Amino acid sequence: MMTPETPDEDLVRTRSHKPRELPQGFRAGLITAITVLLGFSLGFLRYWGFDAPGDWSVLSVLPGVFLLLAILLQIIALYRALRLEDDAEDEYRKTVRWFIASAMLLLLGLTAALWEVA
Repeated sequence: MMTPETPDEDLVRTRSHKPRELPQGFRAGLITAITVLLGFSLGFLRYWGFDAPGDWSVLSVLPGVFLLLAILLQIIALYRALRLEDDAEDEYRKTVRWFIASAMLLLLGLTAALWEVA
């Protein structure tokens, strides 16, 4: 018999394994953040790689690789964020990790580009 002190085990098991839904606006905010960072990354790569004065050197390859990898991870994060499965909390957390990894790579690329120019 179920008492207030001891909940039914089936009920507890069902609650703990049910994927939690995200609150309204979380996905939209993440998608906006990803697209803003992706737009900046593409714009910076275009300017730094093609429009900036100067010649490419061996040191220019490292920031270029970091920037391209960051853009690739941002595209993957955007793809994940647009999937229906991303409404589940676990999938959303994975997508946020992809996005954070892309932002870290972008910062490394920007730092390497500044170091290469200096």
